[in-house]
Amino acid sequence: MALDPELVRRLLRAKDRLDAASHEPWTVRRLARVSGVSEAHFARCFREAFGVPPHRYLLTRRIERAAALLRDTERTVTEVAFEAGWSSLGTFSRTFRDVTGESPAAFRARVCAAPSDLSRVPGCYLAAAFRPALTMAVSEKRRRETDATNVAHLTEEPCPRVSE
Repeated sequence: MALDPELVRRLLRAKDRLDAASHEPWTVRRLARVSGVSEAHFARCFREAFGVPPHRYLLTRRIERAAALLRDTERTVTEVAFEAGWSSLGTFSRTFRDVTGESPAAFRARVCAAPSDLSRVPGCYLAAAFRPALTMAVSEKRRRETDATNVAHLTEEPCPRVSE
């Protein structure tokens, strides 16, 4: 089903707000108000228009911002977490590690250790190169990894019983 162009324009208004202020607390209710539609309609249509749910899009923008701050500034990981929009350092660190595969400190050490001249690369290319691939929800990814670990433990040879 094709979306109405007027609705897409309103969804783009909400998406632009997310891009401009990803550090702010954005709820579906607030985004729906920006778009002038109901919450359920907004969530459905946003996913249909942009391929990801609003929360996952926001998470992607926050991770991108945090990666840029870690790469380009000397701010502490805690400062980066709060500036990128997280209210908890633990949640930021866990989510960053789940999405990028490394902790914020390890990410900074790796990108800062590699000699490169990124000053001549356009910002839009850098953003695309460092954009996290969130094809599934972080909680779903975490659940699948836990399930895989549990299955591996179940298929291992059990310890022999000691007779008493």
